[in-house]
Amino acid sequence: MQQINIQFTLFSAFYSPLISVMSGGFLKAEGLTPNWSVSPPGATAIDALNDGSAHVVQSALSQGFNALARGETPMTTHFAQVNEMDGFFLTAREPDPDFTWKKLEGAEVVLFGGGQPLVMFKYACHKAGIDFDKIKAINVGGAAAMDNAFRDGQGQYVQQQGPFPQQLEVDGVGHIVAQVGKQIGPCGFSSLAARKDWLKSDMARAFMRAYRKTRVYMNETPAAEIARAEKSYFPDTGEAALTNSIAVYQKLGCWTPHVEITREAYEATMNIFAYNGLLKERYPFEAVCSLPPA
Repeated sequence: MQQINIQFTLFSAFYSPLISVMSGGFLKAEGLTPNWSVSPPGATAIDALNDGSAHVVQSALSQGFNALARGETPMTTHFAQVNEMDGFFLTAREPDPDFTWKKLEGAEVVLFGGGQPLVMFKYACHKAGIDFDKIKAINVGGAAAMDNAFRDGQGQYVQQQGPFPQQLEVDGVGHIVAQVGKQIGPCGFSSLAARKDWLKSDMARAFMRAYRKTRVYMNETPAAEIARAEKSYFPDTGEAALTNSIAVYQKLGCWTPHVEITREAYEATMNIFAYNGLLKERYPFEAVCSLPPA
């Protein structure tokens, strides 16, 4: 067995295709033993590629935009998709079957303070026809800090990826009222990245064989079965919440069976970052993305 080092930028059920390639035994079937980690504070998963400590990382196309804007020629490339939709939820303190995004204006919302989660959220507000500047944003840090803040009484709403909001529902603390992805539509939200030279290796081809099978598994396997296999990766989450989260993502359609990053998804992501004033120019697809290994 050969060890493959995998690093996540964020770790949640939203990235289940990269979790299930491990938990479902697909890497093992290809002779690969996974060693996984999450980017430490102050570092990025791309750093792990550059220093050789990771072979494959979960990243985002916007990482490529930022590198090109700095005038860099990246050694890394984005070669496969993880999610083709935003995977964040809005959770309220009380059930609200009549929720509209207009209710966020003037409300206190626990939000990510920057990065792609905020960029996408601002675009969702634009698509919903509301003024983001009228939202009373509460920024407390990362995903765990946001969850704790909402549980401690801060905010009328909170922005989270699964399974955090599903666990809030199970615990009777909150109620999901909206999916941000439905407001935005398909886009290149998250991706797999690697060094260009690694993509030519036998390990890369073995990884892709496993990952292609995982994409099918994600769409054809009952959510409860996927959740049981993944449960050890989520020790603080109940199996019911994890199952509910995976089922919602399956229905949302963020885990499409194809592995390639499409040009349509790439262009949609550039449109979102351009709306936020974060693109110096539009970059060609080939400057950021590659086809997956055959």
